[in-house]
Amino acid sequence: MDETAQPLTAAKRQAGYHAANLVEDGMVVGLGTGSTVYFMIERLSSRLKGEKLSVLGIPTSYQTAIRAREYGIPLTTLDDHPVIDIAIDGADQVDFGLRMIKGRGGAHTREKCVAAAASRFIVVIDEQKLVPRLGGVVPVEIIPFGVRPAMNQLRGLGCLPAIREGGKKDGPVISDNGNFIIDCKFPEIENPVELEMAIAKIPGIVESGLFTGFSGIATVIAAGEKKCKILSLTDILP
Repeated sequence: MDETAQPLTAAKRQAGYHAANLVEDGMVVGLGTGSTVYFMIERLSSRLKGEKLSVLGIPTSYQTAIRAREYGIPLTTLDDHPVIDIAIDGADQVDFGLRMIKGRGGAHTREKCVAAAASRFIVVIDEQKLVPRLGGVVPVEIIPFGVRPAMNQLRGLGCLPAIREGGKKDGPVISDNGNFIIDCKFPEIENPVELEMAIAKIPGIVESGLFTGFSGIATVIAAGEKKCKILSLTDILP
């Protein structure tokens, strides 16, 4: 492994393990997508075996489902368990109001569905992803019909949109829901709440990677090289 990547990997493992330790016996757990969450799955699997915990996981992507099965975590669906005790996921950026950009792995629609069904939303990141203001690439999932008109409207919101291309296939990335992903590059986002609502109004858009409505139930575990910072809205508001 690249020596420069080792501290980052250690931070992700620390955050993921900390989140897994919050899971209690009998819980239904939303399982997010991404490298930090996969460390959580690793630790949760160890706890299931060592402590004889009984939990059910709801995966937010095919990749997470594959990983969870490899680690022996029993799975269920959101239809069978519409109320989730705790959802654990990563994020690409989190601002100081606990608004976030997620889904650069392309799973943000299912991630948002799971977070909305959860009583508690745990977000695991390395501390480099904690920022004063959101900005950069916001993923947007869109149905494959009428992409060009939607991209024109996205440009009107101040971004540079581009259809995400597959890394190991020709053509666009296809989401687990059978849709395209548009990467929308913004400068700093002045009002992420308004932007999320504006994107949602564009015909054909399924979901954006802006998560602005979860601050009240979110706890952010931001791992540094030596320790984790635990942040909730009560830590930020006076």
